Amino acid sequence: MKISKRDTVFIVIVAIVITFLTLGAKERTTKAVPDDVMHDNVTSREQCMTCHGVDGVKPQPLGHPKANQCFQCHKQPDHWVGGVVTTK
Repeated sequence: MKISKRDTVFIVIVAIVITFLTLGAKERTTKAVPDDVMHDNVTSREQCMTCHGVDGVKPQPLGHPKANQCFQCHKQPDHWVGGVVTTK
């Protein structure tokens, strides 16, 4: 089977796109959950929304996704186990 010039161009373009997407991928850019007393026992969206709801002390920014799992994007500190802080 002989690869034509057209096939070669297509393969090169696909390789460039894959390389661009791979090199352009970034680490997660969302803020981590603060490692403080106010957040040490927060384990649910309902608890998050008491402060980060529309009428809360620090509402979510405009355009924030309406997801139901805060900790899917916002990472908890590694020493938290089920919302309970263990020794550092």
